[in-house]
Amino acid sequence: MKILVINCGSSSLKYQLIDMDGEKLMAKGLVERIGIEGSKVKHETIGKDKEVIEQPLKDHKDALKIVMESIVNKNYGALSSLDEIGAVGHRVVHGGEDFAESVVITEEVMKAIEANVEVAPLHNPPNIMGIEAVSALLPNVKQVAVFDTAFHQTMPAKNYIYAIPYEEYESYKIRRYGFHGTSHKYVTQRAAEILGKSVDEINLITCHLGNGASITTVKGGKSYDTTMGFTPLEGLPMGTRSGNIDPAIVTFLMSKKNISAEEVDKIINKESGVLGISGVSSDFRDIEEAADSGNERAKLALDVYETSVAKFVASYMSHFDSLESIDGIVFTAGLGENSPETREHVCEKLKAFGIEIDKAENKIRGEEKIISTSNSKIKVMVIPTNEELMIARDTELLVK
Repeated sequence: MKILVINCGSSSLKYQLIDMDGEKLMAKGLVERIGIEGSKVKHETIGKDKEVIEQPLKDHKDALKIVMESIVNKNYGALSSLDEIGAVGHRVVHGGEDFAESVVITEEVMKAIEANVEVAPLHNPPNIMGIEAVSALLPNVKQVAVFDTAFHQTMPAKNYIYAIPYEEYESYKIRRYGFHGTSHKYVTQRAAEILGKSVDEINLITCHLGNGASITTVKGGKSYDTTMGFTPLEGLPMGTRSGNIDPAIVTFLMSKKNISAEEVDKIINKESGVLGISGVSSDFRDIEEAADSGNERAKLALDVYETSVAKFVASYMSHFDSLESIDGIVFTAGLGENSPETREHVCEKLKAFGIEIDKAENKIRGEEKIISTSNSKIKVMVIPTNEELMIARDTELLVK
């Protein structure tokens, strides 16, 4: 069975076409900067030259149309017809308490995904657009939703209950859900393989760092605590999201600016984060370039971000009995995999814990490697995530 995996992020779309007979990758691609100036599609069919398509892409519907056209392109495509696709798996960010595992998409499932838009306003809408676009192009193909929240269902109540009246949890299911679960699960399994341990014995702190970012404590191969919460807004500052702020700021802005809840929600979800601090961009590459050119606000944005990452990693070390019981710290996702500077700056702030980076080994982008020195008390690893393979496996299982 050939499975197309669609992974829609807030400003990006990754895709892979996988032949599940041997889990062979047939084609892959990345659509970058959706809704941002400089949109482009990088498509690669295995065994053929890479193709880069540069054109404006106003939304995820535009992006998916280009993806489908690339897959069946006579010169650089992987298939002669879209009819060869047996199933489509989608990364869906928020399943609330409705879904603790992946499901075949039905009308009822779509209603539940739509109901969770209010708690994942940047992600569930593009996820829904992806599903609807595929439905129009491949109306007879089954689709599967794989939820970011599923991996974190193992968190104990002490780590997911908020200190608000318990009745609000009972009535509205307000609690920490966590996100990027498919990515955290994948790198956990790979780290166990790399270190020669069984998954149920591995203890890690996994750092999914990109335009969206989260950090997870993994104890015995299972999620124990994570930075994102009721929505993907909590935790680290991100591309356009504020991350943790004093909750009183919300009502203060509403009062001072005479704006609605929807308007302040737009500010903290779409106008904050490193974009809000730097005034440059939500893309870390743009910010790094501006910082290198002397832009002080860009430098500040990076420092705020890296300091926040280090703070969470340091606090999550308290979940373990000792430093010796932590098998490793993992960096993954766009920034975690491709920014040696970010990894180095974060780890420098963790020197007090005996963490030591080998600067030569750290000079990598998108490669799987242990980058800590032999003297480091905790191993530090870079593991490129593969959410798509995890999604394809769930999709095949459910469709069959």
